[in-house]
Amino acid sequence: MKAAVLEKIGAPLTVADVELGELPRGQVLVKILVSGMCGAQLQEIAGYKGNAKFVPHLLGHEGCGIVEKIGEDVTRVMPGDKVVMHWRKGEGIESDFPSYVYKGKKMSSGKVTTFSEYAIVSENRVTAVPQDTPDDLCALLGCGLSTALATVENDARVKAGEKVLIVGIGGLGACFIKAAKLAGAGAIVAVDIHDKDAAARALGATHFVRAGSEMRSALHAVDIESFNVIIETSGNAGAIAETLTLLGDSGRYILVGQPKPGESVEIRNAVHLFGGEGKTIKATQGGGFRPSSDIPRYIEEYGSGRLDIENLITHRTTLEKVNDALRLMREGKANRIMIDIWQ
Repeated sequence: MKAAVLEKIGAPLTVADVELGELPRGQVLVKILVSGMCGAQLQEIAGYKGNAKFVPHLLGHEGCGIVEKIGEDVTRVMPGDKVVMHWRKGEGIESDFPSYVYKGKKMSSGKVTTFSEYAIVSENRVTAVPQDTPDDLCALLGCGLSTALATVENDARVKAGEKVLIVGIGGLGACFIKAAKLAGAGAIVAVDIHDKDAAARALGATHFVRAGSEMRSALHAVDIESFNVIIETSGNAGAIAETLTLLGDSGRYILVGQPKPGESVEIRNAVHLFGGEGKTIKATQGGGFRPSSDIPRYIEEYGSGRLDIENLITHRTTLEKVNDALRLMREGKANRIMIDIWQ
């Protein structure tokens, strides 16, 4: 099968032939239809995920596929099932790490990977969905969209009419605009180092401001001095320090993006954290997304028309052009990019 392999930290991915290993207890063989691309892959390629000692390995953690074969004791899915492939643990067996053969040598990889034609996946990283569920929606629910929806609901606890600031409008930030809108937020302000005014408003943001020295004055110009909720997706330490001071009384600051290993974050004028009933800073893990119970709920909301995914996917690519797509992400020129595996 064709797969994108991370052979060396900091290097482009290698698209090459990889052989499937055995399918032991608790594992599922999935034919992948589409895969989303996440900023986490950029961190893996850079070695920021503690993965340097595990190369070569496969990448990707949000996808849609069809179950081809199941290993011993698998009960949650059957051959022919359409599945969401997700990085958060769902129900079922937590299997050993899947095994592949690359260049004649055994290669282990993650419990779920999606940058390949087929993947061996731990049972608890796939959730069956109705066959008519759109492929793109399935892939989005593997990470980006589900993280946004769960974080807004469980960690940020956004209430109708509240003011929300979303820092970083890449693939994940775009999903957070949708989630904040679904929750009934009042002002939804998007901020990015790039000019994404039109893109942010098309997603549902009420305002856009450029990051930097003029950010506070731009907010003042639209009568916004502080926010009930701030969601930081960039992981940039400077952006975190700057926007923390915009958190209003009793506000919730949610760290989604991860700073580089060893990097510190400054809290300026820390006394402001004690305003109101006290402010909250929380680093989230996918918003506590529970695949087995949340995915069916999100699909229902999509079917009812309440959950809108329009404009989330700005580019489509193929496995052969995966490095070009990664470059677009690094340059801040894309929201979610979808890989059409069989094209």
